[in-house]
Amino acid sequence: MYSLPITIKTNTKQNKKIIVEMDAYKFEKMAAIFGLFGKEFIKSLNRAEKDYKAGRVKKIKSLKELSK
Repeated sequence: MYSLPITIKTNTKQNKKIIVEMDAYKFEKMAAIFGLFGKEFIKSLNRAEKDYKAGRVKKIKSLKELSK
């Protein structure tokens, strides 16, 4: 199993933000592990961009709204 050294910082005042720091090489490795360079993922990004430009977008406040 691959271990990824990262630094995580939290905003202690509001506790709503998390900052993750890693170098570009480690980020590319993580993206490859998650399949973010796959053809299907790139195609889905292109479709999403076309939908956004065409105005077929719904703003949500939480990911829970997607399951409704």
